[in-house]
Amino acid sequence: MSEVSISDIAPQLVMGMRKRGTYAEIRPMLTKIHKHIGSYGARIAGPPMFICHETPKEVVRVNLQHNADVEVAIPVAAEIEGNQEITCYELPGGPMARITHQGPYETSAAAYKKLFAWIAENHKKVAGPTREVYRNDPRKVPPEELLTDIYAPVT
Repeated sequence: MSEVSISDIAPQLVMGMRKRGTYAEIRPMLTKIHKHIGSYGARIAGPPMFICHETPKEVVRVNLQHNADVEVAIPVAAEIEGNQEITCYELPGGPMARITHQGPYETSAAAYKKLFAWIAENHKKVAGPTREVYRNDPRKVPPEELLTDIYAPVT
């Protein structure tokens, strides 16, 4: 697990999808977006991500109830047409606290705990949904080598 740092993140044009469900739906949702982007021959402009709209205390409760607010997005180089499920929009940027988690996605709780502790210790406030940016592909690397950047917008 890395140290926490502040990064100024630029807004990103993304193709995204948001629905109620469980976090297990993240991968199938990303696959659906990837196929949509490919059907337009569009260029992907960055790694896929999950945007978490719940607070840390809500995450376990809502996911166990199959009622999580699940949003995923893939950055694209240019605007493309969406459909009933998938939309093209600009994901906001700004100052964000960041930590990198290495290992299986399911073991990221310690990284989140460290990130939120750092935010509190540095007198910052979380100013929006957190993001997980998946830097490598679970189909190409073993679980212990997965890298996830976790961002929290701060003020």
